[in-house]
Amino acid sequence: MLSSRWRPVVYALVAVAAVWSLAALGFKIAREAKVTAEKVTAYMQTTDLSKLSAGERAKAIRKLADKLNALPYEERRRARLDRSTGRWFDQMTEEEKTQFLDATMPTGFKQMLTAFEQLPEERRKRSIDDALRRLREARDQMQTEGGTFQPQGTNGPVLSEELQARIRTIGLKTFYTQSSAQTRAELAPVLEELQRIMESGRPFHRR
Repeated sequence: MLSSRWRPVVYALVAVAAVWSLAALGFKIAREAKVTAEKVTAYMQTTDLSKLSAGERAKAIRKLADKLNALPYEERRRARLDRSTGRWFDQMTEEEKTQFLDATMPTGFKQMLTAFEQLPEERRKRSIDDALRRLREARDQMQTEGGTFQPQGTNGPVLSEELQARIRTIGLKTFYTQSSAQTRAELAPVLEELQRIMESGRPFHRR
């Protein structure tokens, strides 16, 4: 039996231990619930889209879109550059591809395209060059780090020279709206990087 002198101390220690246990449990749950690029890849590897019914396919694609949208920006860029969704994307119908792209593009990107097209030609060119440069740097860093993710096409440009030329000829907004779902998927990381640049305000302040 505890003496009345030590009983409050023991109760306090038990309470502290319980708080720490709950905190550790909460941290573990939060860590396991956090979406990472590795978890996105693992989800795709353990789900065979070709064996699902139409309803199950739609549900799986929405779940993948939700996972990508939950990624922090750097992880999203990593997943896009790694072409992690390529195997699934190739199995999607044109309608599914379009819906998936619409669901995973950042909020406000269409407004960004409109604002971008209103910039002087030189600033548009510089902004695209900046976006491509930053993506190359991110891709090179991924290649240096190695690990699970191996960026595809590391010896070539982030965006093909042909697509870059077409964008500069007919304009980014027109090119995006007129392109196939496959081309828009290739353009997605550039658009997201460009939106980050536009949001920083740098294209509007350059002389």
